Amino acid sequence: MDMRQMSRLLVGLVFLPLLSEAAGKCERLTVTGSPDAPPYLWRDPGNPEHLMGASADLMQQAGQELGIKVEVLYGGKRSQAQDEVRTGRMDMLLDAPLTVAGLSSLDYIHPPLVRNDYLVWTLKDSTLAYETPADLSGHVGAISEKARPTEAFDTFARHQLTLKPQPGLTQAFQKLLLGQVDYVVAGRYAGMATAQTLGIADDVLAHSQPIDQPGLFLAISHDSACNEPWLRGQLAKKMTELPASGLTEAAVQRNLERWKAQLQQPLSAPKQ
Repeated sequence: MDMRQMSRLLVGLVFLPLLSEAAGKCERLTVTGSPDAPPYLWRDPGNPEHLMGASADLMQQAGQELGIKVEVLYGGKRSQAQDEVRTGRMDMLLDAPLTVAGLSSLDYIHPPLVRNDYLVWTLKDSTLAYETPADLSGHVGAISEKARPTEAFDTFARHQLTLKPQPGLTQAFQKLLLGQVDYVVAGRYAGMATAQTLGIADDVLAHSQPIDQPGLFLAISHDSACNEPWLRGQLAKKMTELPASGLTEAAVQRNLERWKAQLQQPLSAPKQ
């Protein structure tokens, strides 16, 4: 082999990893998530096969910047959507809670796409003085069955709090108004929208210190053809850039208004 052939071989070896990476680059992602978690994610009433919300908007923004087509599809109820991704029938969850069990089938992208602040809501004239979770001891509270707190909070609540699960936030706030519970645990934006829709925003108080802050993570199936280092690295970069740019907060506020508008339609009802 002469020097010219050797040079061509060496050049080829240098570029081989780059060519392999380009050839394996993901071009299309099918993603799903919980269909009842506004303003982050909920089923699009105008196109029920798809999901809408802040998480959907942010993922599509990231996909556009990376040159990847992103479809945010309805995959069934929360447990069904998780199964769709765990089995590889869909590529990614948009709002995966970080759990030990999830690590066996999913790769989580850090940091989370958004963080959902859960606040303690009381009546404005309540005698309950809340500053720390310990202040809730001896009081009865309500929480939506659709809420997704962290595993740590779930364990704490089971052992330290008296929380009555309700079908949704509407029922939880109604119990608060009737004096049947002393407080409600609800997401900052979901609680705000529900209180405004029920016309009780002037009657309730959201205490500013979050009692829980679950992260909603992007999680890629181990069985997804798109689960590759290049994509995971690029998505991690986007999850860092989006909040810093203000796009995350803008997407949440925009979708909060979209959800509130839907709630005010005659045939709509709060989902959470």
